[in-house]
Amino acid sequence: MIYRQVFLESMGYELPPLRVSSAELENRLAPAYERLRLPAGRLELMTGIKERRFWEPGMRPSQGAILAGKKALANSKIPPEQIGCLINCSVSRDFLEPATATVVHAGLGLAEDALVFDLSNACLGILSGMVVVANLIETGRIQAGMLVAGENGRSLVENTVAAINGDLRLTRQTVKPYFASLTIGSGAVALIMGGPQFGGHRLTAEATVAATEYNHLCRGSADQGMEDGAATMMNTDSEALLHSGVDTAFRTWRKFLAESGLTAESLDCICTHQVGSAHKRLLFERLGLDPRKDYSNLESMGNVGSVSCPMAMMMAADAGRLTSGSRLALLGIGSGINCTMLGVEW
Repeated sequence: MIYRQVFLESMGYELPPLRVSSAELENRLAPAYERLRLPAGRLELMTGIKERRFWEPGMRPSQGAILAGKKALANSKIPPEQIGCLINCSVSRDFLEPATATVVHAGLGLAEDALVFDLSNACLGILSGMVVVANLIETGRIQAGMLVAGENGRSLVENTVAAINGDLRLTRQTVKPYFASLTIGSGAVALIMGGPQFGGHRLTAEATVAATEYNHLCRGSADQGMEDGAATMMNTDSEALLHSGVDTAFRTWRKFLAESGLTAESLDCICTHQVGSAHKRLLFERLGLDPRKDYSNLESMGNVGSVSCPMAMMMAADAGRLTSGSRLALLGIGSGINCTMLGVEW
């Protein structure tokens, strides 16, 4: 899909205040590490993640999304009453019903005639939301729309630590599906998109591939919200997910290049959904991408679900990696497996 009338007009992100290092998590896992004879430093070595962030206890996903949303609104020239759609795109939600977007909508004081709903697509949520809002703008249904995501990984990480320490039947092999959950962090983003009358950074192209035959490789527990204390767990076949995800990305990348007319050489910056260093290394090798064009916050943020890719874009802009005329590629992969790639001209 080629876009001509859609722009990224304003952005905002919120960093949780609590830093939790991989070494600290391993200290908490000492009973299991000693029992299974696992070497210290394994988690950071395997993932490249030095630390991740958590909210203060009791913080709901909607509260993080509202904080990021207020920043995006403060940076925007678009009046709130012209925002015709609000989509909450996070994996984390306050509750099963109603939509967490309703809490965010009320907290931001947006117009009553806006479309307000949640969109759930694992770690691909924000990029999927961008496609929905772009199509609404391109067809003239709305003038502008807002996407938000507030991810709260605390309960998943804490439940995983407790499960690993508490299950005396685990072996060095059967503990492996738990380690992906220890990469999870928290954070929030908001993105306002609008038509050409508002200006901003132009969304140029989109390509998507659904490889849903792999939907069993990463699954979370029953849908029950993501508050502190929730019994959230996740089971991941990391090795199979790594290779199937990169294969899906390769198929999407070929479609994206054909659709957009871009080449790997013509890109100035690349932001990906960040799972771990091994995943990113294999992805860049398979797609023929220059690692020097990557902007990564994986080392300090971990895997922040739907927040990871858009937050990397926002941090890249703050770091001066994106300037007028820069060509950016957003490469998103979500369990399921779904893959979406977007082009942006800064």
